[in-house]
Amino acid sequence: MTTVLLLGFAVGLILALTGAGGGILAVPLLVFGAGLSMAEAGPIGLLAVGLAAALGAVMGLKNGTVRYKAALLIAGAGVLCSPAGLWLTQRSPNRPLTVAFSLVLLYVALRVYQRSMPAAANAGAHDKRPPPCRFDAKRGKLNWTAPCARALALSGVVAGALSGLLGVGGGFVMVPALQRYTDLSTQSVVATSLAVIALVSMSGVAASAATGHLQWAIALPFSAGALVGMTGGRLVASKLAGQHLQKAFALVSALVAVALFLKAVF
Repeated sequence: MTTVLLLGFAVGLILALTGAGGGILAVPLLVFGAGLSMAEAGPIGLLAVGLAAALGAVMGLKNGTVRYKAALLIAGAGVLCSPAGLWLTQRSPNRPLTVAFSLVLLYVALRVYQRSMPAAANAGAHDKRPPPCRFDAKRGKLNWTAPCARALALSGVVAGALSGLLGVGGGFVMVPALQRYTDLSTQSVVATSLAVIALVSMSGVAASAATGHLQWAIALPFSAGALVGMTGGRLVASKLAGQHLQKAFALVSALVAVALFLKAVF
């Protein structure tokens, strides 16, 4: 019980600090720490990540950093695709699913590390092309256009499919997508991503619970730990350097990805 609580706390803390990483680390932590299979860990990870993300999103709504219309559009597209991924997961062997997860996690680690480098930040600053979704500071809202809606909806489709297939919240898709397709501040990107993660994750949890694939004895303490981690993480997130957090997350993710791959192969 204590181990599961601590694992959940780690997930909530990472999710609070990055807006992304907690979801994709939840499943491997449950695989190694609780001895679950990928199919068993997925729904539990979704529940914990969804609840922790919902708490973070509520905090974001209170301080006005959540772009709720964008979150609803992205989540709507994601919810439509999440059940298909969940259906495929429940019918897939554990070994190839673990290998696929480890490769996705390794890719995410590489991308996060690249974004944390000063050269990448400078390159983004010199990119003169405006994103399809522009924020109007006077109105406090995004300016909606067809390219903007299309880009955000496509991001939701990818996040939803991966959410159901791999048991992740989709934040590792949403944060880079919002950074690429919008000019929102970092706080707004993280808060909006948390809102999307909460909505998409809960749809996957509902489907898993309905089919009896959710182990509540592990899911409840894991989720409780994640909520505590999210609360503490959001209180200190603004005081920590984002680049150092990204590098640390990338390193941990890469190590976990290699460990998962070796576990599946050998």
